[in-house]
Amino acid sequence: MEMPKTEPENPALRQWHPAFYAGAQIELQEDADNLIFENEHQLGTKPKGIDVLIIKKQVNRPVKKNIGKLFRKHNIIEYKSPTDYLNIDDFYKVYGYACFYKSDVSRVNSIPIEELTISFVSHGYPRKLMKHLKKKRGFRIQKMDAGIYYILGDFIPIQIIVTRYLSPEKNLWLSSLTDHLKDKEVARKLLEDFRNHKQEILYRSVMNIIMQANKTQFQEVKYMLCEALEELMKDELEANRSRGLSEGRMKGLQEGLAEGRAEGQQQATDRLNALTLKLAELGRTDDIIKAASDTSYQKKLLEELGIS
Repeated sequence: MEMPKTEPENPALRQWHPAFYAGAQIELQEDADNLIFENEHQLGTKPKGIDVLIIKKQVNRPVKKNIGKLFRKHNIIEYKSPTDYLNIDDFYKVYGYACFYKSDVSRVNSIPIEELTISFVSHGYPRKLMKHLKKKRGFRIQKMDAGIYYILGDFIPIQIIVTRYLSPEKNLWLSSLTDHLKDKEVARKLLEDFRNHKQEILYRSVMNIIMQANKTQFQEVKYMLCEALEELMKDELEANRSRGLSEGRMKGLQEGLAEGRAEGQQQATDRLNALTLKLAELGRTDDIIKAASDTSYQKKLLEELGIS
């Protein structure tokens, strides 16, 4: 499986929304069989769209994950990246989208208003919006869990999820979807969990953007990167080892295991570790990810950095 394309260095151009869409599916995977996910659901014929729409198949079956306990049948989600901010007008825009979504149907009232919910996901705590909702609208705000706030007083259930306050123990991936990852232990947990799901595109999508946005943190756990990349390459190493047993002359990571199983596997691992460490020192985490699945790119990097 090919790794996702690496993101541009300009932080303003990072694709946070696709990463959030993947991260939301990871967080809610325990109920994935009961949820239908839609990315950028379009409203009408003009360019208006819901960031993420999640539809429950079985309405009476509750969602187990904390971010989805509010969910009913139709769940509208607005996501703000770490470089954006959730403001008062965003609230009314998305509330309007919810009403439009309810009415944008072929049969009158086929989406009952009591089956709608709205979720706002923001990296930062929206103080001005919260103050507005309490003072101007008379709503109550109830903290339901770390980073999860219910807005009480409207007919449509509404929640605001502040990703920077989410618990890494309960919401590892969404809480880490930031460009200010501070805890090295969280970086280690991400790498460990990623290794357990290295073949799944959702995890690759989120991991790509997190590593791009937090190069310093991942440089500080560069030995973990070596282990993670070695795990990513495990299948290829095994295949090369098998060929090495019969041919006995494969050279390095690209050509297989040199002169037998033990020596060849060690050489391949050493070169892989050396490459990963060098890339980590240079802050080139995007190249680390790409090299995990592209052997020709590995060879190019090995030659470029003079690793033999």
